[in-house]
Amino acid sequence: DGKLRPQDISDGTFTISNLGMYNVDAFNAIINQPQAAILAVGRISERVVPVHSQPAVQPMMVLTLSCDHRAVDGVRGAQFLDTVATLIEEPLGLLG
Repeated sequence: DGKLRPQDISDGTFTISNLGMYNVDAFNAIINQPQAAILAVGRISERVVPVHSQPAVQPMMVLTLSCDHRAVDGVRGAQFLDTVATLIEEPLGLLG
């Protein structure tokens, strides 16, 4: 039927939840216990941001990481999120 059942995700440690296709800019996802973390992915939209001290329109996407701090230290979670953002911005980095 194309739908996830609880038993389909019961052995996971990490979930990616994407609501971008519903025009959701950003959201906070709740961790699926007993998993360690969940990454919430919002839609890509055009936003005005500074580029070399000048306004420019750029595609932007909000990623929000929720972690169980018993399993994931906040600093490690932030480093992971920074790495994911860098690889999205520069996908050729995945090849090297």
